[in-house]
Amino acid sequence: MSSPEIVSTEPATGQILWRGMPGDPADEVAIARAAWPDWASRPLSVRVETMRRYANVVRQRAEQFADLIARETGKPMWEARTEVESVVAKVDISIAAYAERTPQRRMEGAMGARTAVRHKPHGVLAVLGPFNFPAHLPNGHIVPALIAGNAIVFKPSEKTPATGQMLVACLHEAGVPPGVARFVPGGPAEGAALAADPNIDGLLFTGSVRGGLALHRQFAETPNRILALELGGNNPLVMWDTPDLHSAAVIAVQSAYLSAGQRCTAARRLIVRDGAHQPLLDEICKLIARIIVDHPHASPPPFMGPVIDNQAANAIEERFLGLIMSGGRAIKHLQRPAADKPFLTPALIDVTNVANRSDEEIFGPVLQVIRVPDFDAAIAEANATRYGLSAALVGGAPELYDRFWANVRAGIVNWNRPTNGASSKAPFGGVGLSGNHRPSAYYAADYCAFPVVSTESEQVRASIGVGLRDA
Repeated sequence: MSSPEIVSTEPATGQILWRGMPGDPADEVAIARAAWPDWASRPLSVRVETMRRYANVVRQRAEQFADLIARETGKPMWEARTEVESVVAKVDISIAAYAERTPQRRMEGAMGARTAVRHKPHGVLAVLGPFNFPAHLPNGHIVPALIAGNAIVFKPSEKTPATGQMLVACLHEAGVPPGVARFVPGGPAEGAALAADPNIDGLLFTGSVRGGLALHRQFAETPNRILALELGGNNPLVMWDTPDLHSAAVIAVQSAYLSAGQRCTAARRLIVRDGAHQPLLDEICKLIARIIVDHPHASPPPFMGPVIDNQAANAIEERFLGLIMSGGRAIKHLQRPAADKPFLTPALIDVTNVANRSDEEIFGPVLQVIRVPDFDAAIAEANATRYGLSAALVGGAPELYDRFWANVRAGIVNWNRPTNGASSKAPFGGVGLSGNHRPSAYYAADYCAFPVVSTESEQVRASIGVGLRDA
């Protein structure tokens, strides 16, 4: 059964931005399958040059693209512009990564033979994108996949189809054959159908842990297909012996509240030394009081906009009230200025005394404070999660950071920097429920092509030296 009509509304205004009927994943996969061999047989230099033209197309349409992202997600224009810049930058990064991660190698062997290592694309790859970075994150799968010679079938989040459609339109305008990059609007039904299609060779997914676990179970019986999962995190931010309280507070605010807390690397838990925590919390509260929450095009520019929709806002409010009902103490209450719109103010809540705290990702502007007696307890609390995406330590000497780095369990470990804002020039991924050891960003080339080893000789030479009777 297909999803009903897909309607995208602007979170900040409630106005309809895009509407359309769901696509047919099977049809789109068939088109991609037919187009893929020609694309894969083209020289790498041709595919690279096509991707460079794509970067130029996006660059030329940057302001229009940023405006669309801002209206469809609710994020401020300044942040939408940085997302478009990341889309452009991803091309050169992916070209360099493909050359480094999948190089051709030749090794000389005995009797004139040689061993060659080259890489082949998988074929047709499905890409399922999220709503929080509807251009940058799927682009991080799509560009490396196309460079490697794959065809892609992209289903964006049903909450951000307009951005997804524009992304694919830019690919086509740059010269990517229409059959090689396919756009499938749709909801959960189309996503499930695309993942289950027997004619895909793999799936690249960025989204929720629940969705990732379902895909992991589904793909368990098809080891012939690649699966790359980029999931969420219940990320710890440990602040310890921080003499510069203002800078520490800035890092806490950036970590927890950028994108209205809708980043998989956002700090969810602030771990502090009990008894020395109050000056830091006071400084964070001062900054929170100054944060502007407004629509994307507001003046002065807001720090954060709304969350993606009213359903998400309702769920975040329920989770915050649940923490209070379980013994949490609100330091800064989560507020919703307009009941009919998904604007939320940044919240800070002490959950130290909440028994049996739920290890779940609250995907919104809620930062939970946990007080601990010593640094061993801080590390233990940081690791008290099934996730393992991002972690950061603010403060402490290099020896303390070395101890933190060695013992904390995460794929991204920072010192005196926010938990978010990872560089696309490095691998991006986590452990535990945060991924399946298929890091993206710079390492995306690893899951977009597979190595082929060949032993080769220009002449037919063979002999058996032992185990034969005399002729």
